[in-house]
Amino acid sequence: MTRSDPPILEIRNVSKHFGAISALTDVSFSVWPGEVVALVGDNGAGKSTLVKIISGIQSPSDGEIFCAGLGVALRSPNDAGHAGIQTVYQDLALCDNLDTVQNLFLGRELHNPWYLGRRLQRGAMEARAREILASLDVKIRDVNNPISSLSGGQRQSVAICRSILSDPRIVLLDEPTAALGVAQRKQVLALIDRLREQGRAVVVVSHDLGDVQQVADRVVVLRLGRKVAEVSRGGYTREDLVGAITGVMDAATLASTRNGRENLHV
Repeated sequence: MTRSDPPILEIRNVSKHFGAISALTDVSFSVWPGEVVALVGDNGAGKSTLVKIISGIQSPSDGEIFCAGLGVALRSPNDAGHAGIQTVYQDLALCDNLDTVQNLFLGRELHNPWYLGRRLQRGAMEARAREILASLDVKIRDVNNPISSLSGGQRQSVAICRSILSDPRIVLLDEPTAALGVAQRKQVLALIDRLREQGRAVVVVSHDLGDVQQVADRVVVLRLGRKVAEVSRGGYTREDLVGAITGVMDAATLASTRNGRENLHV
């Protein structure tokens, strides 16, 4: 697909109200296949609410959502799944007492037909698990060991692999590098790069601006429920992002600063 095609995900003028409180107001952004877009903002900026709306957990009060140019009504996570959207939340929702294969297929186990007793197809599940892990170059020494024996980076990787089991077009990652060490963070950022290489659209929510600068093609800045800036890779500094997040720098000032910086390099 090219930029002449509609974006794979388009959020258009989405608002969310809880009584008199506005969590989101007229937020719009788009994501194309093979692109990583980061959502950044301080606590209370509206990032979590926006992720819940895209994931089908909450419905917007106003606005529209389009997938590949078609309007969609995301009233449940199943609706989001049918639209090709999968979300990996910060808590990962992994079961420590189950192994990698069981976690990957939790709730989607493969069974023999009813007339053969509905027995689990463990062999087929293991083969598919190894295939999915290999597609993202995730190294798990023994997929039969409990998930509790894995490192934080490996656990995050398993959760991301589970999200692509249904071959989604759009993957949402909520704070994927939170509480990870340096090596584990690099592992997860490399995984996001591989999702992009597969042609998937990736939306990353993160407080770590260093990670955002490294992995995101574009950054959408939210403040108090509104989009206050949108910048592309190489067109901003960390200080620019901090200024937009804190309200010190508005969109016009950010654009002026960016243009001035570009002119210095002409």
